[in-house]
Amino acid sequence: MSEVAKILKIYVGENAHWQGQPLYRAIVMHLKANGCAGVTVIRGVEGYGKDKIIHTNRLLELSADLPMVIECIDTATKIASLLPEINTMVTRGLVFTSDVEVHKWG
Repeated sequence: MSEVAKILKIYVGENAHWQGQPLYRAIVMHLKANGCAGVTVIRGVEGYGKDKIIHTNRLLELSADLPMVIECIDTATKIASLLPEINTMVTRGLVFTSDVEVHKWG
């Protein structure tokens, strides 16, 4: 990576959908189609968002809509080019970027 790297982080609910498929999967496919270096999806075991409703995977408090975190690290230019469509796709959630130092890649 020859320029400043950025991390794109997206927090959405597991039950969110985009055009008939899980939103997190649609985002991964969008990022792949647009040549992102790599993407990881992490399924949270517990969390809450703006609505302050706890979502958990504990058996006695079984809840749907667990938190999903999608992470992508790439150049600042690449991340910036992806944000308009990502912001359209994520109607409810959190989308943010931050500078990162890449010490090893590949």
